[in-house]
Amino acid sequence: MGIDYKERIPNNVDLGTDRRLQRALEHWQPRFLDWWKDLGPEGFQTSDVYLRTATSVDAKGWATFGQVKMPDYRWGIFLADREQDRTVGFGDNMGKSAWQEVPGEFRAALRNIIVTQGDTEPASVEQQRLLGQTCPSLYDLRNLFQVNVEEGRHLWAMVYLLHAYFGRDGREEAEELLHRHSGDEDNPRILGTFNEPIDDWLSFFMFTYFTDRDGKFQLKCLAESGFDPLARTCQFMLTEEAHHMFVGETGIARIVKRALQVMKETGTDDPEALQKAGIIDLGLLQRYINFWFSSCLDLFGSESSSNAATYFATGIKGRPDEFMFEDHLCTETSETLVVPGDGMTVTDLEVPTRNAMNEIVRQAYVKDCMIGLTRWNRLIKKAGFDIELSLPSTRFRRNIGPWAGMPVDPKGNRISEEEYAAGGPHWLPTEADRAYVKSLMVSVKEPGKMAGWIAPPDRGINNLGIDYEYVVLH
Repeated sequence: MGIDYKERIPNNVDLGTDRRLQRALEHWQPRFLDWWKDLGPEGFQTSDVYLRTATSVDAKGWATFGQVKMPDYRWGIFLADREQDRTVGFGDNMGKSAWQEVPGEFRAALRNIIVTQGDTEPASVEQQRLLGQTCPSLYDLRNLFQVNVEEGRHLWAMVYLLHAYFGRDGREEAEELLHRHSGDEDNPRILGTFNEPIDDWLSFFMFTYFTDRDGKFQLKCLAESGFDPLARTCQFMLTEEAHHMFVGETGIARIVKRALQVMKETGTDDPEALQKAGIIDLGLLQRYINFWFSSCLDLFGSESSSNAATYFATGIKGRPDEFMFEDHLCTETSETLVVPGDGMTVTDLEVPTRNAMNEIVRQAYVKDCMIGLTRWNRLIKKAGFDIELSLPSTRFRRNIGPWAGMPVDPKGNRISEEEYAAGGPHWLPTEADRAYVKSLMVSVKEPGKMAGWIAPPDRGINNLGIDYEYVVLH
């Protein structure tokens, strides 16, 4: 189904046939634009940016590219095409018709899920609002803004569901999504990770690789939902989300390439020497990986969760790619969790599969995170260096679940509080690390030029050259 761009709010949900809903969203729209101008990318609202805009929900040829000022970007409401006679694919309601309206008994749970997902979208825009001022290249600046406008569109996706299916409660929640702000002491964003500022580009690449990947898995779970409008919304959001993770994976790969280039030129892998050369050394990169990966693990929730069991049982939230599993009921099976035992030991705990859904999704996330690590390590090995980047254990630096607050090293071994404190500066970014990274953040705005700490990309955007003027600064 095509997207109607003649409408004030572009959409493919026949918004014009529901005047009440259309008026409500048109009332919300100027508030959204005010929020964007106040808390969106600072200093670039009048710049022409080479952005892609969705023109269809068909995965083939679904977007067009062109120069646009960000406040004029055509945000809208896009759902994947409806599958006729779709049924709930898992849980106690498996085989029943998917719900086109919100079942009364699931209303509160679905609203909470949609609000929490919706809250993360503007939060990341707010976290990244100052990054443009230290961009390593116009290519990267454009990618930042593409991520930002699509997070804005994902906010629209959740606001549509709140307005269309949750009545007055939904309208009030949609207003609150613009009233909470990342890092606000009085009215912060719901999830702690989204209240941390992203004020350097290494953190931005880590965020888009690790945190947006968490978003991918949350969306994949909701794309299985028995609530059909939510499932269709998330299916299309996943099409846009792929670019965000691409930005993270290739950004980190370019940092690795540049480090390897200088290591070869100088004949050393000594961190101090490399930092004198203005490079992000691989040890520093590893500490950032440890920090960002471990920060994302709690976003999946506790290893054993009655809420997760309920969401699966009712058909509200499934597993990523539910069709790949043989058992869609999970009433007779269990999962083995590794939990703290006596002293410094670990022990196995059997829990019903439904209760272990968070852990099942977390492990799928870990496996997916390894794809980038494998590619980065291939670059390092090919360059002739015996260094390997790795993911820390899922027990490391946890604040939720059986491992919450436990002193554990990055390999997952239980250690003493003293050993943990002593290991911190070797495992996680120090204040000196962060200060050094910030010292590298100097804006480069000449087309085709790159900051000295990052290699150029392999190719430009949409078959354009690396030296194309992706952002026309005014």
